Amino acid sequence: MSAPIPINNERRRQVAAALRARVPERCILSDPEDTRPYECDGLAAYRQLPMIVTLPDNEEQVLAILNVCRELNVPIVPRGAGTGLSGGALPMADGVVISTARMNRIVRVEPYARLAVVQPGVRNLAISDAAGPYDLYYAPDPSSQIACTIGGNVAENSGGVHCLKYGLTVHNVMRVRVATIDGEIIELGGESLDAPGLDLLAVFIGSEGMLGIVTEVTVKLVPKPATARVIMASFDDVVTGGNAVASVIAAGIIPAGLEMMDRTSSRMVEPFVKAGYDTDAAAILLCEADGTKLEVDEEIARMTAVLQGAGASAIAVSETEAERMRFWSGRKNAFPAAGRISPDYYCMDGTIPRKKLAQVLIGIEEMETAYGLRCANVFHAGDGNLHPLILFDANKPGEFERAEAFGAAILALCVEVGGTITGEHGVGMEKINSMCVQFTREELDAFFAVKRAFDLPMLLNPDKAIPTLNRCAEFGKMRVSGGVLPFADLPRF
Repeated sequence: MSAPIPINNERRRQVAAALRARVPERCILSDPEDTRPYECDGLAAYRQLPMIVTLPDNEEQVLAILNVCRELNVPIVPRGAGTGLSGGALPMADGVVISTARMNRIVRVEPYARLAVVQPGVRNLAISDAAGPYDLYYAPDPSSQIACTIGGNVAENSGGVHCLKYGLTVHNVMRVRVATIDGEIIELGGESLDAPGLDLLAVFIGSEGMLGIVTEVTVKLVPKPATARVIMASFDDVVTGGNAVASVIAAGIIPAGLEMMDRTSSRMVEPFVKAGYDTDAAAILLCEADGTKLEVDEEIARMTAVLQGAGASAIAVSETEAERMRFWSGRKNAFPAAGRISPDYYCMDGTIPRKKLAQVLIGIEEMETAYGLRCANVFHAGDGNLHPLILFDANKPGEFERAEAFGAAILALCVEVGGTITGEHGVGMEKINSMCVQFTREELDAFFAVKRAFDLPMLLNPDKAIPTLNRCAEFGKMRVSGGVLPFADLPRF
């Protein structure tokens, strides 16, 4: 954890004056006591006081701020609700934060077309609330959906407990309206099944604020299912539970949600939400079926048979909507519940092939001993997206550094078994070193080429997500092919 960089006060006054000439005073925060709340996102271990924070009310003000920053060569850090867990919204000492919190209007809901047009500061759950009277909702449901905004969801390609069946943000966004660093507005995608021009929508979604500032989003809405029920299956060991996940998918069943929690996580959650979890089980699976009553009854019966055959020691099925929501509330409150048993926690995010789930869980268990830290495992088991919670105490010297090393080892294991270093939290600052593990220099150069195509001055969220050559060298993860070390003339640190 590096120390915060001091701010150049003269530079701050210069940039603030230029901004005040273009946008209203209420949109600009420059005093440290006003900018302090923006010094980090959900990854609170990394902090940096921003030079200036801007809060535009509309698209025109976003363009004005971008024009000032481009003219003065000022880096820009886009920010949604600040719920991200990878340091993607970590400010810069010489940069301007653009917060879209005030751009929070639902422009329109089209029930017949099953879409909604919203500004980036609209909360994820507010979309479903607005669509509710039409028996529609917005499917991606991150654990932070009560607070996170759709602009941040687009930046990180957020998922949620129901992403196995309904997809991630990239599968549920039809169009984005973007302000570019050049001070222009472009639209990617459209409200129809096809749109003219290059198909850049999937490139932009998940780009972590490095390509442009979202000013408007068109999202798909899906019909509310007639009914939904959840199975809670208990397992005597995590290996059996992990193998059961693969068995469900192998049986041709695509549950609406398929989540797994180990004993540590269920025991930390149960006193917090009283969800009715089996705290004696080594692992529990939550499997949801939704649709018509006939479809749900049939799928519940099929999943019950598969789980029993896979070695489940106990099975409970929700009988009411309240009980279903209670089962899910435990999973969605796993992160805050960690605060009951540990002063701090470090939430990781990686993906693996489902068939490697048991192997990775055993590997994480061995790492707990090696690093001397506990780890609670909660994850979207259906699509192999892991969320290990490494528990530590930042007040104890060296513990945070051990937690970081533990997390890096988990991500390296994910890559080793054929997975990736992130699923839905993004790379940000947290995983930038691990990018050197997963990707070759040629691949990273291609990422930079895409960024330059959108952001030639490299001012949008710089030094995030894509590691430089020097950083990879310092991390000591340069790839060796055929006994030849690439860039042999580069000093190693």
